[in-house]
Amino acid sequence: MHSCEVVIMLVIPSVDIRNGRCVQLVGGRPETERVYGDPVEIAQRWIAEGTRYLHLIDLDAAMGTGDNFNKIAEVLANVNIGVQVGGGIRSVERASEFLGIGADRIILSTIAMEEPELVLELVELAGGAQVMAAVDAISGKAVIRGWRTPTQKTAVEAAKQFERMGVGSLLFTNVDVEGKMAGIRAGAVREIVQAVKIPVFAAGGAASIEDVRIAREAGAAGLVIGMAFYEGKLKLRQAMEVAE
Repeated sequence: MHSCEVVIMLVIPSVDIRNGRCVQLVGGRPETERVYGDPVEIAQRWIAEGTRYLHLIDLDAAMGTGDNFNKIAEVLANVNIGVQVGGGIRSVERASEFLGIGADRIILSTIAMEEPELVLELVELAGGAQVMAAVDAISGKAVIRGWRTPTQKTAVEAAKQFERMGVGSLLFTNVDVEGKMAGIRAGAVREIVQAVKIPVFAAGGAASIEDVRIAREAGAAGLVIGMAFYEGKLKLRQAMEVAE
């Protein structure tokens, strides 16, 4: 990369949906839930504030406690920017449905680890650009099933494996800091970025403008921010200015 090259990192607000409402959880634990309102209104608010991309997650589907397909469809029908959709996508059919109703790309997590052939099938069907694989890590080890089940792979091994399968991008979530607004762990992000050639989007821990800078300097193509935006610790416009 030439030093004069301008690196623009996308700042992506997260709209996490549980029981049809926009919520935030700490470390994925339901008992920590904070509710922020209707996902459609929230999504439109982020667009009004200038975001160019949204991160839409179905927490119920991810946890196996139901799904918010209709609510996600409603959000997609009411926005005019790119949206990546994830949470409990466990079949090519469901992934295709989301792509069919306007998702820009879908995020595969547990299923990508447990059934790699499904990833290959989807990449062939939709093209790698529309498939993002999630690498969720606790202490450097990849975890699955709503972050509850550890795997034998390191986050870096998982990232390299997904890249070989042809996915277009990775979503790296550092679960150690997720939802805690404790700051980005630059080393963990940089390690994944340097291990692969495809774009890496970082999530987990962002709490300040400094974190946005850290993520950009670590080479992240995008930074997903949830709690810090909802709790007013960070303003979208400020974050976008630093990212660019």
